[in-house]
Amino acid sequence: MDGFETLVAEILEGEGFWIRRGVKVPLSKEEKHAINRPSSPRWEIDILAYDPCKNLLLAVECKSFLDSPGVDLADLSGGRYAKRYKLFTEAGLRNVVFSALKADFTARGLCREKPTIQLALAAGNIRRDPAELRKHFETNGWLLFDVTWLKEKLKALSDGGYVNSVPAIVAKLLLRK
Repeated sequence: MDGFETLVAEILEGEGFWIRRGVKVPLSKEEKHAINRPSSPRWEIDILAYDPCKNLLLAVECKSFLDSPGVDLADLSGGRYAKRYKLFTEAGLRNVVFSALKADFTARGLCREKPTIQLALAAGNIRRDPAELRKHFETNGWLLFDVTWLKEKLKALSDGGYVNSVPAIVAKLLLRK
């Protein structure tokens, strides 16, 4: 969802990350075969957030699911809708895509040599117990930007000085005291 991605991207940008949206990762024929997708187009990551001080690339997948039951831990563990979360459920795919991403961004001078890549999920709605999902993410070294995170960040935008961005203005209007 473009609006949700915009919100997450602007929050991360406000925290000092350099943002790229809809990042297409070029994969060679060999890499496509390695992930069992020989006819796959370039892989796409919703948001790539770069912290130049830490040389950290956050690969953020966005799932708003605002009018649905939400992100389900079962699916992130290989359940019925695991195909929606391929970077989370397929370690081989994740390794190939992240390796190609590092090579591409380094070669184009978009990051320093040997960046660290961390996977993140921005979820507007979580099904069942969010604590279980958070634990699953911590165990795997991933970041979860859930509703609690979103509310905290929007509250901070509301309390801060004027910023000419849609999320900041909406936060000020809705959370004004």
